[in-house]
Amino acid sequence: MKKKLFIYSITGALLFSFASCEKKLDLQPEQSLSAEVALSSKETAQSSLLGVYSSLQALEVFGSQPQIIGDYQADNVLFVGSFPTLQEITNYNVISSNQTIEAIWQAHYRAILRANKIIVKVPLVVDVSYTDAQKKQAVAEAKFLRALTYFQLSNLFSQPFQVSTGTNLSVPLVLESFEGVIVFPVRATLNDVQNQIKKDLTEAIVDLPASYTLPAETRGRATKGAAQALLSRVHLYRNDWANAETFARQVLASPLYVLAANYAFYDANTPEDVFSIQNSATDNGRTGGGGWANYYQPAAKGGRGDAPFSASLVAAYNEEAGDKRFTSLNAMGSAADNVARPFTLKFPDAINNTDNSPIIRTTEVVLNLAEAIAEQKGVDIESIDLINRLRVRAGLSSWTILTFSTKAAFIDAILNERRKELAFEGHRRMDLLRKGKPLRTTGPEASKATFGGALTILPIPFREIDQNKALVPNPGY
Repeated sequence: MKKKLFIYSITGALLFSFASCEKKLDLQPEQSLSAEVALSSKETAQSSLLGVYSSLQALEVFGSQPQIIGDYQADNVLFVGSFPTLQEITNYNVISSNQTIEAIWQAHYRAILRANKIIVKVPLVVDVSYTDAQKKQAVAEAKFLRALTYFQLSNLFSQPFQVSTGTNLSVPLVLESFEGVIVFPVRATLNDVQNQIKKDLTEAIVDLPASYTLPAETRGRATKGAAQALLSRVHLYRNDWANAETFARQVLASPLYVLAANYAFYDANTPEDVFSIQNSATDNGRTGGGGWANYYQPAAKGGRGDAPFSASLVAAYNEEAGDKRFTSLNAMGSAADNVARPFTLKFPDAINNTDNSPIIRTTEVVLNLAEAIAEQKGVDIESIDLINRLRVRAGLSSWTILTFSTKAAFIDAILNERRKELAFEGHRRMDLLRKGKPLRTTGPEASKATFGGALTILPIPFREIDQNKALVPNPGY
């Protein structure tokens, strides 16, 4: 890689101060620390680690925006909002100078670079009160957070593994701590990025705790279960069914993770939550000005009414009468286009933005396991029983071994259950792409939304390509 002393957007992200969630531990915020003091003690190391969590909390990372794109670029959500940059994405006419996409790219790398600093610098901290075990845990937490961030970033900006078995270009793989020398990296392949993700998670599991004293930390900080669950998802996305099954089983073997009895579990930090970004009225992805409910609630409830159910998703729920995933989790409201439409109730707080970001739920892990088993064994009774746990909770009839005559029909049905369980949480786009399916089958964008289509992934931002000549743009942009 060629090094230059020049401002580069990825590295320049470090010039932004760490956000102030450090107040929760009564620590001095890093933005007030000199370069000599930062990461020189246990206290400053812990403060910096919390800064990584805060970076993931950002609107453009796991604060709702990429997740909403994951549902409305596909067929779950009808985006009717007025933001031009978001309209470009839903209409499949994005340009590489789209400011929302630029902000998403930069915010992800800001989080990654902060995680890098923890991984590289914490082992070097000399402080007798900071034990080796505590240092290893801090590094493990940072590796989990880096892996999670890279996984989402690579899903947004590169074609899925199924297009070319991961040999296609993904995003720059930056693993060093920024020391003032600007680096212009090339784009790594998807295999390279995902191999690093697997490496980070595998190493992190060794030193992560199973749980913490406080429920909000067990659900909102990196744990062994969270790393195992993410590994299950990574392997699922790579068609590595055996490993997806192995890691899903490890998660579900823990008494910490249990399916909720009903749908009143959101924001409750219960055993349904494997890992969620914790938000409050004073500490959220964009305090006072953005978040999940701002998109997903109508104006009468404090939101913008931008993202109601799509007709396709409503039809999917109505395939079987009385599906509680629809009947108990939607309410009609006036959308941004002044049309009465159904809105999800998963994220109700558009006033204070206190809704947690559901990154990994026990429900997803159950679905991962069911799919991985089905891909290996076809119509299998264990897989059916796993899905029946979700269907019974939804008030629907149970499947039997005779319900499906082919493996393909069974797997399609599991994908449909996955759609209904995880709607509005950002999974739909990648679930369709990794299965080789189009993101949309109707409407004027259908011809652009086919599997492998250039516009099903986001463009590398023009600003990045302009400043880093080593970057190659995505085809079609």
